[in-house]
Amino acid sequence: MGDSPAEFRLQLQDTIDAFVAEQGARLAPLGPDGARLLAQAGPMVSGGKRFRAAFCHAGFRAVRAEGNQPELLRACAALEVLHASALVHDDFMDASATRRGRPATHVLFAAQHAAARWHGSSTQYGAAAAILLGDLLLSWADELLRRCGLPAERVAAAMDLFDLCRSEVIVGQFLDVSAQARGRADVDTAMTVLRYKSAKYSIERPLHIGAALAGADPDLLSGLGAFGLPLGEAFQLRDDLLGVFGDPETTGKPAGDDLAEGKRTVLVALALDSAEPADALRLDRALGTELTSPEVEELRSIIDASGARAQVEEAITALSTQALSALDRLEIEPIAKAALRDLASAATVRSR
Repeated sequence: MGDSPAEFRLQLQDTIDAFVAEQGARLAPLGPDGARLLAQAGPMVSGGKRFRAAFCHAGFRAVRAEGNQPELLRACAALEVLHASALVHDDFMDASATRRGRPATHVLFAAQHAAARWHGSSTQYGAAAAILLGDLLLSWADELLRRCGLPAERVAAAMDLFDLCRSEVIVGQFLDVSAQARGRADVDTAMTVLRYKSAKYSIERPLHIGAALAGADPDLLSGLGAFGLPLGEAFQLRDDLLGVFGDPETTGKPAGDDLAEGKRTVLVALALDSAEPADALRLDRALGTELTSPEVEELRSIIDASGARAQVEEAITALSTQALSALDRLEIEPIAKAALRDLASAATVRSR
């Protein structure tokens, strides 16, 4: 099998599609309503950047040079199905209308309910569908890793890390929800949310899981963590910038989406600390409200003028440098080191 990122993504998608088809056949006796729920699973596990799977794959190859065998692809797919679960739940919690240019799950099922003129609340029906689809995908992620086919003792070690990863991201999500509910978060709080909701789950833990599947010892796991955690923080800081300054045509999300959702990110915390008092008050009061395009531009200007955007760019550079220095110190398979260097660039220098 080929080693290029494009070939890996194609093989990964084939693996995911085969698994979803298998689940569809198993659940076919549940009838048309079950089929409607499963029909939305397909789009949620299609496309995307596939960073989590790629870092799991590179973590495995840090120990064992061979890659892309079916068993490893199934394990890598588990990280992407876990991510899809988080996205379905996140979209509902954040009241996001779209995901990758399509209606979010809760919006899609609410529209189906309304179109059918069924009893009860369309909004509540959409919420129930999103919760259940997210839970189903979470269950599938566990199944994919547990039954991937690699040696049982290595799968058991990876499952321990997978369990930790899921716990961290769920509690990290609650920290985020709580910060938004309070309507305030200082830079330290925002960094804690970033670390546990995204940085560990997106890069450090996938690396650890892949390496554990290959039989890595604790020293290597620690070394991979020294690379993965700062890179994960840089990755999420880039996402924070894109959530405010990204092009909707590229990101698939509305302009300034994080501002309308009221996200108390590191970028926003820095801006509130540094902006002129009147500007800081305007930004603070606008977060989490419906915003027109001119209002989004006004808030972007406030953030830019505060120096927060430049500070985040500097932090991304510093964290990326720290991660690459840790990578240089690792004694791992050369093919994995090269792949990790490429992934580090792709994770932090991007427009979506």
